[in-house]
Amino acid sequence: MLGTPGSKTQPFFLGTFASNCSGGMTVTKVPERWVNSWDNNLELARLLDDAGIDFMLPIARWIGYGGETNFHGGVLETITWATGLLAQTRNLTLFATIHTAANHPVVVAKQLATMDQISGSRVGLNIVAGWNKPEYEALGLTLPDDHPTRYGYAQEWFDIVKALWTRTEAFDWDGTYFKLKNVLGDPRPSKPMPILNAAGSDEGRKFAVRNADFLFTPAIDLARSKDEIAALKQQGAGVGRAVEVLTFSHVVCRPTEGEAKEYLEYFGRTNADWAAVDNLVRLQFAHAQSFPHDLLALIRDRMAAGHGGFPLTGTPEQVADGLTALHAAGFRGTTLSFVDYAEEFPYFRDNVLPILEQRGVRLAPDVARSAA
Repeated sequence: MLGTPGSKTQPFFLGTFASNCSGGMTVTKVPERWVNSWDNNLELARLLDDAGIDFMLPIARWIGYGGETNFHGGVLETITWATGLLAQTRNLTLFATIHTAANHPVVVAKQLATMDQISGSRVGLNIVAGWNKPEYEALGLTLPDDHPTRYGYAQEWFDIVKALWTRTEAFDWDGTYFKLKNVLGDPRPSKPMPILNAAGSDEGRKFAVRNADFLFTPAIDLARSKDEIAALKQQGAGVGRAVEVLTFSHVVCRPTEGEAKEYLEYFGRTNADWAAVDNLVRLQFAHAQSFPHDLLALIRDRMAAGHGGFPLTGTPEQVADGLTALHAAGFRGTTLSFVDYAEEFPYFRDNVLPILEQRGVRLAPDVARSAA
C-alpha cells in the first residue's frame, strides 16, 4: 500500500504505469505489445499484489496518437478501472487519473470516497490540469493557452474536493469557475488519500507543492534530477508541506545484457511506430511542459521505447543498479512499464526484487506491510 510522505512504508516505492492504455508505455508495432484488456489488467494486478508492488497508475486518454498502431487509441476509463481492481486486490493502491476540465469535482469527490470504502483506503488521486489540445477539442472544450488559467481552475476544482472531504455541513461555493448550492460530501474518505500531480511549468509546480503528496517528473539526467528534487522539496518546505518526487521507468530485463539490448533495438527502434512517436513529441512541445524542452528532442528514442521513461535495460543486476541510482538521486519511487507487463513482470519479480531487498532499497512484502 502506498503511504503519504513521512509514512513508515517502503524506502523506495514501485508501481506500474499506463497498463490501462493500448501499448502501455511502448510506442511499438511488435505483435507482443501490451493489450490493455480487462483480463490482462486483472492478471497483472494480482501479480503485483502478490509480489508486494505498491501501486498502479493509469493514464486518462480519449483519443490516440495516430500512426500505424494509433498508440493509446484504446483506453480503459480510470475510475471504473481502478474500482474494479480495488475490489480484486488486497494491498495495492490504485490511482484514478482525473482531468479537472472533464470531471465535475462534486461527482469525483463522491466517486473517490466510495472507492475508499470499497478498498479499505487504497485509492489515490492523480490530478491532471490538462494539456492535450486535441482531446479538449474531442470533448467540446477549449484548452486555455496560459498555464495560470489552467492551474487556477485546477486549484479551485481541488479546493472543492477537499472541502467535500472535510466539511460536515452543507455549504455554498461562489468561486471564479464554480457556483455551487447546498453541497455536502457524504461519504468522506476515512484516511488521507495520496495525491499525485505531474507538472513541468512554474505554475504547475507551484500547484503541485501546494496540493500533491507526490510530484511526478521524468528522470533524464540523474545529476540534474538530484538538484531538481532538492529544489522541489525546498519549495514544498517553503509552504509548509513535505513533497516527495516519483518518476517513471521502462524495463527490458534479460539474463544477459546482449539479449536486453537486442530486444530494445527490435521493439524500440526497428519496429517503433515513429509516426505516433512524432505526434506525441509534437504535442508535448506545443502544449505541455512535462519534459524539459531543451532535452525533449534528444530523447525521441526514449519516447518510442518507454514514453520518455528512464531506461532500465540489461541483466537483473544492471536493472537493480538503475533503480538504486534513482533512489540515490532522491526519487521516492518509480513506475515500471514493460512491452508486455504480465509476461515480463514475473522475471523482474524473481530476479530484480531480491537484489533490491538485499541492498535495502526495498523491504520484503511482509516486512513492509507490518511497518505500514
